[in-house]
Amino acid sequence: MSEEYFVKYGSPTLAGIKTGNLFLCPCGSREETIREMADYNRILISKGLCMLPVRFMGNKVLVYFYRPKRLKKDLEDARAGAILRKHGYKSRTSAGLLSELFRRISENEEFPHEIGLFLSYPPEDVEGFITNRAGNYKCVGSWKVYGDVQKAEETFRLYDKCTSVYLKQMQKGRTLRELAVCN
Repeated sequence: MSEEYFVKYGSPTLAGIKTGNLFLCPCGSREETIREMADYNRILISKGLCMLPVRFMGNKVLVYFYRPKRLKKDLEDARAGAILRKHGYKSRTSAGLLSELFRRISENEEFPHEIGLFLSYPPEDVEGFITNRAGNYKCVGSWKVYGDVQKAEETFRLYDKCTSVYLKQMQKGRTLRELAVCN
């Protein structure tokens, strides 16, 4: 599992400006991948980061790369909680909610639409996506926007800039540990 994937697809999370990223990563065996992730987690936990395998698919793994403290805060938002309860989530803890999400992902081909709440998408955009069945959005970038377009576009630019800067830093020899912001 290459550090480049975490930088290419998770820079905003590494930088502490996003709760989490979800991406596919090539992998060897399941056991080898779990060992590699445990090694990365030992390095990154002190920076407030964690990575978890969500689903193995042949020679790829779906990885959730996130900041547990920030996820807890995001999911404590009243609107986020209402969306999750409306869609049958029972847990009241971020760890429990994450477990429920992973179970739903493993049981279904399609991602549950509320997944955006675990990826720093604004609750109004997650709710708009669900209500409008992915249509009638105002703009699209990292997600489909139903609420504040200006704020979303600023966020999209910030994520793109962050990824560009982090990739350049990695090319200069910086490691994942060095790039991870502590927060």
